[in-house]
Amino acid sequence: MYRSFILIALSSVLLGAKVLPWEDKWLDKLVAKFEKYQQTYPAEKAYLHLDRPYYSTGETIWFKAYLVYGISHAADSVSRVLYVDLVDKTTSKVVLLKKVSLNGGIGHGEMALADSLQEGEYQLRAYTQWMRNFSEDFYFHRDVRVLKSNKPVTSLPHNADDIDVQFMPEGGDLVQGLEGRVAFKAVNALGKGVGITGAVVSQTNDTLAGFSTSHLGMGFFSFMPEAGQEYRIEVRKPNGQYVKYPIPKVKKEGFTVTVDNLSNKDNVRVIVRHNKPLNPSAEMSIFVHTRGAVGYAAKATLAKKTVLFNIPRANLNDGITHITVFDENNLPTAERLVYIQRNREIELQIASDKNAYKPREKVELEITAKDSEGNPVMGNFSLAATDAKQVLDKEPNALSIRSYFLLASDVKGSIEQPSYYFDKTNPNAAAQLDILLMTQGWRRFNWGEVLKDSLAPAPFYVEQGISFSGKVARMNKKQPGKVKLTYLLVQKDSTRSVLMGETAETGEFLVYDLDVRDTTTVLVQAVTERGNRNLSIMLNPFQPAKVSFTKIPFNPIEFDPNELAEYLKRTEEYLRIERQIRASREQLLNEVVVKAKRPDPIKDDSRRAMYGEPSNTVKFDNMNTAGAMSIFDVIQGRVPGVQITGSGMNRSIQIRGAANFSGAVEPLFLLDGMAVSKDAIVSIPPSDVEAVDILKGANAAIYGSQGGGGVVAILTKRGGSSYDWTKDKAEGVITEKILGYSPVREFYAPKYDKAIPEHVQPDFRATLYWSPMIQTDKEGKAKVSFFASDAQTDVKVRVEGMNSTGAMGVKESTFKVN
Repeated sequence: MYRSFILIALSSVLLGAKVLPWEDKWLDKLVAKFEKYQQTYPAEKAYLHLDRPYYSTGETIWFKAYLVYGISHAADSVSRVLYVDLVDKTTSKVVLLKKVSLNGGIGHGEMALADSLQEGEYQLRAYTQWMRNFSEDFYFHRDVRVLKSNKPVTSLPHNADDIDVQFMPEGGDLVQGLEGRVAFKAVNALGKGVGITGAVVSQTNDTLAGFSTSHLGMGFFSFMPEAGQEYRIEVRKPNGQYVKYPIPKVKKEGFTVTVDNLSNKDNVRVIVRHNKPLNPSAEMSIFVHTRGAVGYAAKATLAKKTVLFNIPRANLNDGITHITVFDENNLPTAERLVYIQRNREIELQIASDKNAYKPREKVELEITAKDSEGNPVMGNFSLAATDAKQVLDKEPNALSIRSYFLLASDVKGSIEQPSYYFDKTNPNAAAQLDILLMTQGWRRFNWGEVLKDSLAPAPFYVEQGISFSGKVARMNKKQPGKVKLTYLLVQKDSTRSVLMGETAETGEFLVYDLDVRDTTTVLVQAVTERGNRNLSIMLNPFQPAKVSFTKIPFNPIEFDPNELAEYLKRTEEYLRIERQIRASREQLLNEVVVKAKRPDPIKDDSRRAMYGEPSNTVKFDNMNTAGAMSIFDVIQGRVPGVQITGSGMNRSIQIRGAANFSGAVEPLFLLDGMAVSKDAIVSIPPSDVEAVDILKGANAAIYGSQGGGGVVAILTKRGGSSYDWTKDKAEGVITEKILGYSPVREFYAPKYDKAIPEHVQPDFRATLYWSPMIQTDKEGKAKVSFFASDAQTDVKVRVEGMNSTGAMGVKESTFKVN
């Protein structure tokens, strides 16, 4: 786990205020409780890099998934299952769901958009099971527009004059007699920032403070409210109309915070003012952390009206830092976010072997990754190459892996042009980012929860594999006590697994950390310790995380109806060709007659593949299983050299000649090819068995020392390749399907260096190439190659990624095809 850096510091107090002692029990307690909270509820963050921002029905969304530990942003390898779903924003319904396998915090996948999908606004979400313990706000969200290739683009209607303006005092409050800064944000009906001007006006119509937007509808002004006075804010909209707004609530007594994060390269300066009675014995506190890593904590008395805290930047991680001020009653009273800049980003370069290419010519790119000091970086990256004439840049400074993890994931609400604040060529980026953080605050926790003496256990656990759960009950609905369970899992490729387990006293059970792919059939068999199978079993269905939208249309991508004409035309051509190819394949398959030989029940049974021909076989039928209580009852007396003793659940079996100096040696038991305990065999009803194979001597030698006592191989009817056990209605048995890790398709890109019949088709793909798993070597280099399409266009290449310690890199470049 990441170890927080803790500093209990003395405050620097203006006007010569008294310095506090170093030791402070409450402050030590606050730091200890905060650290315990972070260790109990560690944060995870997920991010998806998409090949492009919009799609048509019938196309595929390609994505790369990154999961990091919230404090350090190091690649997270604890959770290994990431849920990615597509939500219809009109109905708030999940329409597609994928379970992505993560390895070292990295995975990838795709979503095929069905032709029947409705066009409109959708949202991609990514979250782990552990992240479900917290607000949905902490999931990764990204808006995606889905179009119909055979329909014209429609724009969402909105009123350009419908502007919402919000005013937010720095730190949280305006206080009588204390000067403070008030940030504001003006957005239109589509959530985009708009420019405004305005003023604070007194009750006598005097203008006390004027203001105007600085960037994307945001700005701030300074203002000191006086006791007994009333104020209003007047805003002039772009259309010239004036609108009145009430001033934010003014408190009679309290604290204000002014933060200077721009003028001093070594310290963040925090000025705290209050209008409470001067009291040298009363104390205020300040607590500073970056994503849960404590960087600074200090106290000062209320002996003076103004206190200055200098917070060393060296103690703070890169990204969003939270500053909280506690009053004399140890209650949080003011908060402010600041951004700490570190030169930890990965510098990426994309070099092509040519400046321009011909249609269908091979393109070779070299990616170079270095740190800020020029040292090579080994990292994992994803690359998308798109046709710039079809994939329009409708979202300038769009979300990237860097702007999400370092900014958007730690503030509340949508951020317009988030990557704008990471543009090194923008001299105003730091100042405008500081204004943004005055307008958007957020906490991943509640201070009341942090300060509790005990923390409640998290209801959702960390998933390191596919899991499912359920419950066993008696037919009278009473608790069954502990029940023995046998699980048979059959994957699509016919891979089989047998697991054993038992329920809790309540009948509940959980199976976790499975490595199963695609849709997997699960058979669960339950039997009590007394052999009772008159039980009902229920598997809990998987429920995606709940969806909650608070505003429509949620910053949609706006298109001019004519802008996407080329994309829609080419997409319709491509999909029409694909439909024709599918139809031809289906017709060809219908004409094929398959001739096959009759299968050999022994040689062609995969369960017998290990040992082939058995020494003896007992086939189970209605005659020899009638009245039998266990498999041993059927075997007894039917196989030469096999001796069975005991009764009931205490049966012993010995194959003649199987002994050592310690006495008799029991055989190895196999259930449909899987080694199991004898207890598991005893509980299987004879009516469920197809046959039992006995392996003696040399036939059992293939199992080594395990087969020293011979082998008893039970072949169940359900385990047979021809048995449809999914329709079995036996007592104490249930058959269900679960979704394992979603299978990963490889992105198809034609290779024009070899002529094949399919190459006669026109090629105007919107996404020319998608490579989600690019690994740079020790020299920080990686190479990729693909072929240009038929389009004479500019091709935009975008690379995103990170290394294992949390340094991130983003780079875009273009080349021409003519």
